[in-house]
Amino acid sequence: MIGLWDTTGTEVVKALAAERRSAGGVASGLALTLVAVVEEKQVREAEAAATIAASAHPCRVLIVVRSDLEGRSRLDAEIVVGGRLGPAEAVVMRMYGRLALHAESVVMPLLAPDVPVVTWWHSEPPENIANDFLGIVADRRITDCKLSPDPVAALRQRAADYAPGDTDLTWTRITLWRTLVAGAFDTTEERVTGAKVIAPANDPTAALMCGWLKARLNIEPEWEFTDKAPRMQSVQLSCANGDCVTVTRDEGTALFSRTGQEPRYMPLPKRPVGDELAEELRRLDPDQIYGEALGAMAGLSGLDRRPPSRVHVWKDPALAARAGEEAGAMAGPGGSAA
Repeated sequence: MIGLWDTTGTEVVKALAAERRSAGGVASGLALTLVAVVEEKQVREAEAAATIAASAHPCRVLIVVRSDLEGRSRLDAEIVVGGRLGPAEAVVMRMYGRLALHAESVVMPLLAPDVPVVTWWHSEPPENIANDFLGIVADRRITDCKLSPDPVAALRQRAADYAPGDTDLTWTRITLWRTLVAGAFDTTEERVTGAKVIAPANDPTAALMCGWLKARLNIEPEWEFTDKAPRMQSVQLSCANGDCVTVTRDEGTALFSRTGQEPRYMPLPKRPVGDELAEELRRLDPDQIYGEALGAMAGLSGLDRRPPSRVHVWKDPALAARAGEEAGAMAGPGGSAA
C-alpha cells in the first residue's frame, strides 16, 4: 500500500502507474472501472463489498470520500494493488474543501482505458444524478435507496430521475424472490388475478416487488403493511382457477406453498452487499425489466424510452445554502417576504 497525504491528482496517477508496474500480472485484464462514492464511516464496508465484486469482475476501484466541504482543499490517497482488496487496483481518495465538489478532476485521469465505467453510491443517493459528474461519465449507475431516510420516497425519486443504465440494489435484493415467484408458473399457465405483498410500510423491496408484479402480470397488487418483520415477509398470488401460491420468508429460507401440493422450503439467504454489487456488474447494458418495474411502482411509463445520457447540471451546495439564508433574512415574522 502507498499512502499519499496532502497530495495532487498528478502524484496519485504516477504512484498508481508505479504500483501497477511492480505488481505485474496482478493488475492486468481489468474488466471495468468501479467508482464508489461513500461517506467516511462506510469506507471499510465499501471496501469489503468491492473485494467480493472484484473477485468476479477484476476492476479498478476508485473510492471517493467527500469530507469536510468548508475547510482547505486537500487530497489524501491510499493506493492498493493486489493487496487487501483482492484482485483489484484500488485508490481510496479523501477529498476536502472545494476539491470535494470537483472530484471528477482527480477521478477522470485514473479511469482504466477502454473499459466501461460504473458509478456506485454507497450512501444516500443523489436527488438528481445529473448534479454529480461522476454519474454523468458512467455507463452504469448503481444507487441504494435503503440508505435513504425514506427508502420508498427515494425509490420514487429514482423513477423520476431515471435514465437507461440506472439501477438500484433494491432490485438486486428481490432477485431470489422474483426467481421463486416466476418458477411457480413453470408447470402451469393459469392466469394470475390478484397479488398481496406483506411487508413494512417503508420497505423499498416490497414497493419494487409490487411494481414488478404490476408490470409483468398487469394486475394491481395489494400491499399489506406489517410491523412484525423488518423487511418483506410474504408474497401471495391468486390464480383464476382458485389456486393460491405463497412464498414466505423464514430464517434464511422461503416456505413455498401451493394449493394441492405439499409445502417445501427453498433457499432465500440474505446476501452481503458485495454479492449484490457483483450481480449488477454482470451486465453493463440498460436493464429494461427493472425500468418497467420501477415505472409501474411510481406510476410512470416510458422510462426505457428516455435518453440514456445526461447533461451535467452544476449545483454548488454553498450557493444553495447562501440563497436559503438570504431568503430567510428577507422573510418577515409571518414567514412571508418583508
